[in-house]
Amino acid sequence: MAVAEVPGPGEWLGSELRGDDSWRIRLTEAHRQEVLAAVHAAGSEVSRESFRLPTLGPVLRRVRDELTHGRGFVLLQGVPVEGLSERQCETAALGLSCHVGGVVPQGPEGAPVMHVRDTGADPSHARTKSYQHSGRLGYHSDPTDVVALLCVRPAKSGGLSAVVSSVAVHNEVVRTRPDLAEVLYEPWWHDRRTGDGPDSFYTKPICAARPGGGVSIAYGPDYLRSAQRGATVPPFTGAQEEAMALLDDLTNDARFTLTMDFRPGDLQFLNNHVTLHSRTAYEDHPEPPRRRHLLRLWLTTAPGERR
Repeated sequence: MAVAEVPGPGEWLGSELRGDDSWRIRLTEAHRQEVLAAVHAAGSEVSRESFRLPTLGPVLRRVRDELTHGRGFVLLQGVPVEGLSERQCETAALGLSCHVGGVVPQGPEGAPVMHVRDTGADPSHARTKSYQHSGRLGYHSDPTDVVALLCVRPAKSGGLSAVVSSVAVHNEVVRTRPDLAEVLYEPWWHDRRTGDGPDSFYTKPICAARPGGGVSIAYGPDYLRSAQRGATVPPFTGAQEEAMALLDDLTNDARFTLTMDFRPGDLQFLNNHVTLHSRTAYEDHPEPPRRRHLLRLWLTTAPGERR
């Protein structure tokens, strides 16, 4: 098959955005008070209608538009997490995210919010999830339209978030190695890390054409490599190994990467179709109340989205 470059606003270089603050949105004090009022008024069910944001709501609609039709990422800064309980931080993350998309349940219990913190899990274990340890993560996308990450507390050191335009990486592969670009559109084995049985493994291309134009890129080297443990999963072909090596080289190239050092109250939104994200390894404070803590939400932007 002949693979072509995909133009559009989703193609950007980190090197061109480091001096550009247009991807940051800083909440005003009025916005912060609006969030706090909505948190304190919220009941057990949080929705776009119940979490009222009269002046911040239109800003979040612009965030959604930037995610779906623009660069594909936004960093919202200044969410008032200071002094809030863990439950209230969850409510703030849910309420803000409901104005961007429909909340998608996560994990075996279908939780609306996942807590990202080091539980002491072994990152080399094939069934450990990426949010359970403090090790470095390869550049990857999550399995929904959008992932949102709210920083409640950063680590003592490390834990930097980095984002790349997967569209820019895709186009670079097309320009330089069109033979490997074709391999990315073929089926690959992925690992859900839900167990050792056949249900944990499935096939899908890394790159797929999107209806109406564009490309959706679903990459995650850690989960692709752990899929090799599957009894019926064939070993990587030489072309697949070469394609992964090229993707890993490009996603770690300073031209493509944009790094964010999360501070309390930073809320990052990423379109998983057109961006890949990573995290450096981190060291935590010894005291549990000071350890790194993020809240993760998965969102859909499809018609009829859940709330």
